[in-house]
Amino acid sequence: MPARFTLHGIFLSGPVYKVALMLSLAGEPFDYVHVALREGAHKAPAHLAVNRFGQVPALVDNSNGNSLAQSASILEYLADKLGRFGGATLMERIRAREWMFWEFDRLAGPIYRSRAAALGFRQFDPAVLAQYRTEGEAALATLQSMLAGRDWLVGEAVTIADIDLYGVIHYAREGGFDIDALPELAAWEKRFKALPGFAEPEALLPKESRTA
Repeated sequence: MPARFTLHGIFLSGPVYKVALMLSLAGEPFDYVHVALREGAHKAPAHLAVNRFGQVPALVDNSNGNSLAQSASILEYLADKLGRFGGATLMERIRAREWMFWEFDRLAGPIYRSRAAALGFRQFDPAVLAQYRTEGEAALATLQSMLAGRDWLVGEAVTIADIDLYGVIHYAREGGFDIDALPELAAWEKRFKALPGFAEPEALLPKESRTA
């Protein structure tokens, strides 16, 4: 019998990790389908049936047949369906969504691309890479200032905003960013990693498909 959720992705992906992390923090086991991007599996009809954009992650809710795309949207769906991490009030829900939009606009690109360059996955002109560094450091400085005097990004408890942003911050060091030089951000990271159900990507995302 399949688990309620099936996650389609690849072990190197930050957005896939966000979804796996949300499920793990919620105590929700999931089946996992490895998508071989280098072999073009993400463009095959079978994958396009669950993610029309031909990307990862994709999440299938086996309880109702819904297929979800885009990590931020998936996190919102899971918060609604599982009743976890969505925010205690309407305004907390909206503030969490604001953070997720900000993350996509300001944080994810510089961090993920710097990481990809450092690991040899992509090549950029040095001037472009320097610009990513500047943009990434500016975004991290914003986080540092916003976390001053706070445990979490929104309200008094963890929300999908924290999960979404952690799924980027986790990879910042691989991109050459010094999180430890930002004490408020480093303390938030430490609190997040102490949450029940937290797991590193290698514990959640195998290199091949598996069932829960």
